[in-house]
Amino acid sequence: MTPLRLLHVGLGGWGRSWMTVTAAEQGVEVVGLVDGSAAALDLAQAQATTPTFASLDDALRHTDAQAVLVTTNAVGHAPVALAALEAGLPVLIEKPFATTVEEARAVVDAAAARGLPLMVSQNYRFHPAAQAAAAWVHAAPYGEVGAVEVEFRRDSARTAASAHHLLPHPLLLDMAIHHFDLMRFVLGREAFSIDCHAFNPPWSPFRDPASAFATLEFQGGVAVSYRGTWASSGVKTPWAGEWRLDARNAELTWTGRDDPPADRATVRPVGKRPRALPLPPVAHLDRAGALAEFVQAVRDGREPHSSGRDNLGSLALALAAIRSAQERRIVLLSELLDG
Repeated sequence: MTPLRLLHVGLGGWGRSWMTVTAAEQGVEVVGLVDGSAAALDLAQAQATTPTFASLDDALRHTDAQAVLVTTNAVGHAPVALAALEAGLPVLIEKPFATTVEEARAVVDAAAARGLPLMVSQNYRFHPAAQAAAAWVHAAPYGEVGAVEVEFRRDSARTAASAHHLLPHPLLLDMAIHHFDLMRFVLGREAFSIDCHAFNPPWSPFRDPASAFATLEFQGGVAVSYRGTWASSGVKTPWAGEWRLDARNAELTWTGRDDPPADRATVRPVGKRPRALPLPPVAHLDRAGALAEFVQAVRDGREPHSSGRDNLGSLALALAAIRSAQERRIVLLSELLDG
């Protein structure tokens, strides 16, 4: 099948990392690399011989692109996505795909008005343990889940000073949005409210809070406890965090997206020995999974998994967590989504 001709916009460090993903995917052909920084274009040219452009408009004029991948910084996500959609091209965009719900909704509406696929790369969904956990919750072999605990620990506090330490809300918006999205994906429910306390440990070099404790309530009264930090002195968790789900007659523990990938999940029925939960095969892991799903959705003319419309719930959760921490109160998701 003819590869999908792709423009790749945004060639910072993460964008250049994406270049290895697109190069390995036979379903796409990158026909143009776009960035307003000459230095970024020079670094990208060291990795590939693809034509480079200083603007999306220039790239659109000189290529026959069929879709756009957006990996700029968060502030650039929505404007670039809107420009691509207005040009009639489907969009795959990095998370968070906007900085406000209003901005995100404008992108979603633009895609809907033109009947174009819009997908957010929530790459943590494309791992076997997360998919096994979601299937287990949906099947409910031991009854409905009532409580969930999630813990994420990494240490970037004792690394050399970097742009990471200056990111706005480096935990809640840049990292925990993965975990919030996984909560929605695994539980198959939407969040009702969040109570979040965000802070910096005394040794943290981060400008904004590197750590947070949060309590979330999901539809049906499912309670979730979340603890995350970029400044841990403890043993690091895999990137997906460590999860424990309490069902009526069993608990499920799982984790995934490790270094290297080593997903695992264990079921312990009440009063019985624990056993491993079989993990499904996943043909394309992580960002490769997101890219493959996007390509297939474009070919099928359908809404992709983790579409922009669906991802409004994950973005709203991250923004509600920030609002809760700043205003020191419980925030209802309806405050953001029903406005």
